[in-house]
Amino acid sequence: MSLIEKLNWRYAAKAMTGKKVSQQKIDAIIEAASLAPTSSGLQPFEIYIITNQEVKEKIRPIAWNQSVITDCSHLLVFAAWDTYTVKRINKQFDLTNEIRGFKNKGWENYRQKLLGIYPQKTHEENFNHAVKQAYIALAMSIVAAAYQEVDCTPIEGFDPKAVDEILNLKEKGLKSCVMLPIGYRDSENDWLVNLPKVRKSKQDLITLIN
Repeated sequence: MSLIEKLNWRYAAKAMTGKKVSQQKIDAIIEAASLAPTSSGLQPFEIYIITNQEVKEKIRPIAWNQSVITDCSHLLVFAAWDTYTVKRINKQFDLTNEIRGFKNKGWENYRQKLLGIYPQKTHEENFNHAVKQAYIALAMSIVAAAYQEVDCTPIEGFDPKAVDEILNLKEKGLKSCVMLPIGYRDSENDWLVNLPKVRKSKQDLITLIN
């Protein structure tokens, strides 16, 4: 199948079989998330990959009791930085210099520019910005899963504070923002599986400005 055919094949599975997804496919999905573009290349988020069934059982009740939480193969939790700090910004810039093997004056000037902006903002402003970057990685993960012919279901319907507590995110300066169960659809028990995909017409979706 072409990529567009695979995106038409995918949907937000409402029931999964519990069948395990191969590590190779999981690695490809995570690599796609890692390659997602982010503002200033800061990647202000982390991804928790949960296969422990007991942890998934704890999360399910605080996620509207959605069965895919416990019946998925791997549960991905995207956790954004709670704020931007001097240490976090410097760490990413230092990593860039290390990998590229040189320092660039323009890049270092840009570092100072960011250090003069983000740490002065409120935690809420910085967290909201970091969440947007995490969602870009989420989108890349969804596309990568479809490419691997693996099902996934993006989920915002959960209690983030409760998830943060279960995963000890607060002490790491992180807050959960979205989850992505990955697995295989249970076609016999999923009411959505055979329904047509509904999207806006291109006329309603797109405005062309020549």
